[in-house]
Amino acid sequence: MILRRSNFLNLAETQRQMEQSGLKERIDDFQMITQIYLLRRLALNEVGTKLENLDDEYSALHAHNPIHHMEERLKSPASLIEKMERKGYGVTIQAIEANIFDIAGIRVITNYIDDIHRVEDALISQDDITLLKRKDYVGKPKENGYRSLHLVVSVPVFLAEGSQKVPVEIQIRTIGMDMWASLEHKLRYKNHIDAEKAQTYAGELKDTARELNQIEARMQGIYHDLL
Repeated sequence: MILRRSNFLNLAETQRQMEQSGLKERIDDFQMITQIYLLRRLALNEVGTKLENLDDEYSALHAHNPIHHMEERLKSPASLIEKMERKGYGVTIQAIEANIFDIAGIRVITNYIDDIHRVEDALISQDDITLLKRKDYVGKPKENGYRSLHLVVSVPVFLAEGSQKVPVEIQIRTIGMDMWASLEHKLRYKNHIDAEKAQTYAGELKDTARELNQIEARMQGIYHDLL
């Protein structure tokens, strides 16, 4: 049984945040940005359901659940504005559609390393899923030790007037990788920590990432040996 967490707001609350963040006054078509958020939320529902079905299939046919849990989120209007300005795109509907693919995001936490690509392959092989972008930080970790598989896919969303392909960002990582990323994120944004201590912890986390990967690989080996 997958625990599926969602931290996105209802449409009325999203609109309220748009007004508070100043997006309503700055965007060229406020009605369209509302439609974009609605489509992203519906796309998350589609992808989340597909992943749950895949996990159920593996459970029934292989007595194994590759997915431990999933977390869904919609980028807040304030975060959307910040990213648009930081990237120099300009706050327009056209710029959002052309450049921003992570308004809708889902994080898939797997039990073992092999499950990362098992989930990826099963999802991407579906006829109505289109892979747009792929970054493999599992095979090639970031310099700081970060490991995760990042995908951007598009999925059809069916509305009364027809269907639209909508992008969703998917991050797939193990329980250990997720625990590490959560701690590293906390370190990076704890502004009260002095620079020397932050640097020391960053080095420790980089070493821990390698150790954690070795531990997860050994645990995976034990699991396969028990099959």
